[in-house]
Amino acid sequence: METAPGNGAATRSRATMLDVAEKAGVSLKTVSRVANNEPGVSSDTITRVEAAMDELGFTRNLSAGSLRRGDGRSDSIGLILASVDNPFDGAMHRAAEAAAEARKFAVIAASTDESPDREKRLVTALISRRVDGLIITPSGGDQKYLLPEMELGTPVVMIDRPPVGIEADCVLGDHLEAARLGTEHLISFGHRRIAFLGDLAHIASVIARLEGFNAAMKAAGLAVDPDLVSVDNHSENTAFGSALRMISSANPPTAIFAAQNMVTYGVVRALYERNLHKRIALVSFDDFHLADLLDPKITVIAQDPYAIGRAACERVLERLDNPGQPPKTTIIPARLIRRGSGELPPDSELGGSRN
Repeated sequence: METAPGNGAATRSRATMLDVAEKAGVSLKTVSRVANNEPGVSSDTITRVEAAMDELGFTRNLSAGSLRRGDGRSDSIGLILASVDNPFDGAMHRAAEAAAEARKFAVIAASTDESPDREKRLVTALISRRVDGLIITPSGGDQKYLLPEMELGTPVVMIDRPPVGIEADCVLGDHLEAARLGTEHLISFGHRRIAFLGDLAHIASVIARLEGFNAAMKAAGLAVDPDLVSVDNHSENTAFGSALRMISSANPPTAIFAAQNMVTYGVVRALYERNLHKRIALVSFDDFHLADLLDPKITVIAQDPYAIGRAACERVLERLDNPGQPPKTTIIPARLIRRGSGELPPDSELGGSRN
């Protein structure tokens, strides 16, 4: 994969309205009118000014009218997550806030809902408010669009997933090895027909988790049934439908690896719907609230979202204090928590027990 320079690259100065005015051959007042969407500017002039803005990488400073510190910092960090509705993302958010608050920084958070276009729009919006650094869960595509801001010296840290097309600091879970661990756990209890359900297929963490699942199955000499692999389950209801289809088939799985906590919600509903929650084993990737109160309690591969969020924020603050460091990747390991659902043996009366 071809990569471009990242956080370790030399920085350049941020383009100003005066730079834009000189590039477009117009007055400073005209650039101000265009930047603020004021009337009285011809369409040809707007086109010329906007072209100059794009070429110079100019972004409007929404904080320009307020009092700022002499060093130009806003004491704020932008945090872009996949979804603040997800408890895992919420925990990373809370940890980042705690780390930022210790340094008297504020955190401005938003969700992409896995949309690359929305990711770019949110980055633009946060940059226009002159956040001092960015923490991003990349939603897909590539992140080369961040290079101009990184070259200006803005710290950018990727959280939970690596970037594509650039080199940047990353704080990640060990998705592949953790998924391998969860799958091996089910295999160790005698399961041979194991289902995999995951989130959107293009997400880097989903790809890594499926790779870990496949690796564990291959190492055990087990075939993976394509009918028991389902991705693009981006909601609880979608996961419910996919799991229900699998467990209602003539040859159902004896175990399920649910590769994301929101996916697990749908799987649990399907198992209870068919009264199979005590007959089909289940391991969930990521822990979740009340997982230890179900019957049986849910065995999980537990990441540490607090450690991930804290480490990402601390890396941004470290870069602000000491810019120019080479990018580094921090891996936060996961652990297996046995609770009961992942330790159920294969049910001999299920069609899926046939090998």
